Amino acid sequence: MALAPAPVAACGVALALTVDVSGSVDEYEYDLQMGGLADALRDGLVADALISEKAAVMVVHWSGQSRQSVVVPWTRVESVADVDRLALLVDDVPRAWRNFSTGIGEALAFTANQFGAVADCERRVIDVSGDGTSNEGAPPEDIKEALAAAGFVINGLAIEGQTAQLTEYYREKVIAGPNSFVLPAYGFLDYPEKIRKKLIREVTKQIASVD
Repeated sequence: MALAPAPVAACGVALALTVDVSGSVDEYEYDLQMGGLADALRDGLVADALISEKAAVMVVHWSGQSRQSVVVPWTRVESVADVDRLALLVDDVPRAWRNFSTGIGEALAFTANQFGAVADCERRVIDVSGDGTSNEGAPPEDIKEALAAAGFVINGLAIEGQTAQLTEYYREKVIAGPNSFVLPAYGFLDYPEKIRKKLIREVTKQIASVD
């Protein structure tokens, strides 16, 4: 008797994209982040990967303690039209805050609590980008260990320039989980290209660890 094929997950990956909107980010830098993210989602390779994984994507703005907000709710991506709709939502997001501190641990905890709505997704990935170290709220190194134990993967995009050795900080204090990684962006102008590369890498299933 032939065996029935194993069931396929309705969703390959739930991806939460978190964007730093703390006081160190000016309006021009904010626009570079959100515009770069929208353009990256429209990129052919990124779009194909999202559709192939039947991904669910959410966007969070974060700043200091108790200042995190879902600005684009979970959006299922199964077609080019879905990608276009998601990118338009990202393009149109108003900034949640402007003048507060940097709470990476708080952002991680808040974002992880939003995944109940995408319980059917096989992988749970939190994408954290920012230009500074955490200086308020729960230490990210404490939060990340608990989330990794719960099955999350946390990847980082460190926007270098204002904080020395930020990529190393993200590597040691922020990222966690199987095949997690951090990429450096050398200033906000480099952000659009690096977020594109990061999305391709984190949406596509990894079969080996990469430093």
